[in-house]
Amino acid sequence: MEGIFSAFGLSASAGLNAYIPMLIVSLVAKFTNLITLEEPWTALSSWWIIGLLVVLSVVEFFADKVPAVNHANDIVQTVVRPVAGAILFAASAETITDVHPVLSLAAGLLVAGSVHVAKAGALRPAVTATTAGTGNVIVSVLEDIVSTVLSIMAVLIPVVLGVLLVMFGAWVIWFFWRRENRKLAKAAAQKNIR
Repeated sequence: MEGIFSAFGLSASAGLNAYIPMLIVSLVAKFTNLITLEEPWTALSSWWIIGLLVVLSVVEFFADKVPAVNHANDIVQTVVRPVAGAILFAASAETITDVHPVLSLAAGLLVAGSVHVAKAGALRPAVTATTAGTGNVIVSVLEDIVSTVLSIMAVLIPVVLGVLLVMFGAWVIWFFWRRENRKLAKAAAQKNIR
């Protein structure tokens, strides 16, 4: 069961930043016994892939901090992040459980894609509109920090991460439900005034 929590945490992390969780998994698999990657995922722990992930992490870090370039980066990452999430989910789930690879890839694609769409389609435009783009750098740094912490937690303490993800999901649902109820109550109150 921990493999599934780990898979969900890593793929959600990939929705924020494709390369940080892949680099963490690669390094942990290379230097520890916490993750043992099965074929074909053993390629993630090769020095070539680790080097490539370091370079891509640095490129994305700086590209996501530059105005206008960050929007172009998000467009490119619309493909990259879900694919990274699919790879991480499949690699994580396969090491501990017997989840079918196609189901693992699809689940990772959906989780990372959903997080990316929420980030690039809702969060970032709202930050850009409310701060005239000046808040994007701070939000980008926070996303990198959350992606790093989420990835480390997914590897080290996946059950706690699973509980936190469920709690966060419940909070998001409650938040939107409450907001809609307030709108409906306000509309009803205005209707009664007339």
